[in-house]
Amino acid sequence: MNLALIAGTQSGCGKTSVTLAVLQKLKQQGKSVRAFKAGPDFLDPMWHKAITQKASYNLDTNMIGIEQSLQIIANNQDSDFGIIEGVMGLFDGRGGVGGKGSGAHLAKELGIPVWLVVNAKGMSGSIVPLVKGFVAEAESMGFVISGIIANRLGSDNHAKIIRAFLLEYELPPLIACMKKDAPAMPERHLGLQMPDEHLVPDFSEVFSADMALLKAKAKPLKNIPEKRLFTAEGLKRKTIAIARDSSCCFIYQKNLDWLQAQGAKLSFFSPVAGDPVPENIDAIWLPGGYPELYAEALSASSTWESLASCINEDTPCLAECGGMMMLGNSLTDHQGQSWKMAGILPIECEMQDRLASLGYREDEHGLKGHEYHHSKRADLADLPKAYILSRGDEGIILNNLRASYIHWYFESAPDVAVGLFKRINP
Repeated sequence: MNLALIAGTQSGCGKTSVTLAVLQKLKQQGKSVRAFKAGPDFLDPMWHKAITQKASYNLDTNMIGIEQSLQIIANNQDSDFGIIEGVMGLFDGRGGVGGKGSGAHLAKELGIPVWLVVNAKGMSGSIVPLVKGFVAEAESMGFVISGIIANRLGSDNHAKIIRAFLLEYELPPLIACMKKDAPAMPERHLGLQMPDEHLVPDFSEVFSADMALLKAKAKPLKNIPEKRLFTAEGLKRKTIAIARDSSCCFIYQKNLDWLQAQGAKLSFFSPVAGDPVPENIDAIWLPGGYPELYAEALSASSTWESLASCINEDTPCLAECGGMMMLGNSLTDHQGQSWKMAGILPIECEMQDRLASLGYREDEHGLKGHEYHHSKRADLADLPKAYILSRGDEGIILNNLRASYIHWYFESAPDVAVGLFKRINP
């Protein structure tokens, strides 16, 4: 499988649109393609899957680690191309220029080439020093920028000018172009909107690519590990009920794979649709998502009665971010309207216009995750903390319910993650 990481010069340069356009082009040319996402994002993988019809997996040198990221690729070598969408700007990460969590660090550790997306609107010769700087920094880190994708071009002649300058100064070639009238991707406060709310844009009229160069400027991993399907028995014969719908959609595909590899049976239900929690279950998982967008439906949901019964009967429950917000007494949306929620947790949540928290998190036992939200939580009772962290939301415990703003990556600490689906006090 030929791999490349599509990275941007900075956030907002059109990296996601270009990635989707590349995926579409490869599919239209009869190529099979698997997409991946650098970093902890949930939304971009949904758009990837809408095009490829295959699950898109997160890769991350921070939360996931390079060994597990390599194994994810090894286990999904099922396509002609593996396209990794980067995160922020190429060298933007937690640990300085090209540090952990950045696309640069991932490209270096994986040993794969980068296709650099440049917003070329209003640009001609200035692309040379810009690309030169990125190429030089990449070389100093030990990876290669093998191709340039120019975004927001004004015309075919504009592309011709950019291509000529890159060639004249012996820089990576122009491998693809996107015109400035490309359809915009719909956004909201946590990033892109979800693909089930909109049709995937058709980029075929505004995107062009040199297929021979795309193949030549991608390459397979040199030292790919053997395909290895991890299995264990930590949750053998356990059935886990998982809320999954438009309000509970922030789910890492690898977490689902991991639960099944641990021997668990997964049973899904929809709070928006008012589904009761499935019967004969051993644990519950309420992932995050956009409960504030579906607050009216959730306020009338008949799910809460069965969910409250389960929690009162000490069924283990993990609630993450939006899943936690639904369990409170109320949720106030962006318009200032307060909606009644499940009333299971003594909390109230309110949406804010500004970012409330963002960053990687790790508990005292090594379980890693990510926190990213625009709401704030008011605790109305003094409940025990769910986790011990150096920074971030330590959450609360009620019976065998653990609730916080953090989205956990289960494979980062398997023994700890298994415990999230078992009773706190057996």
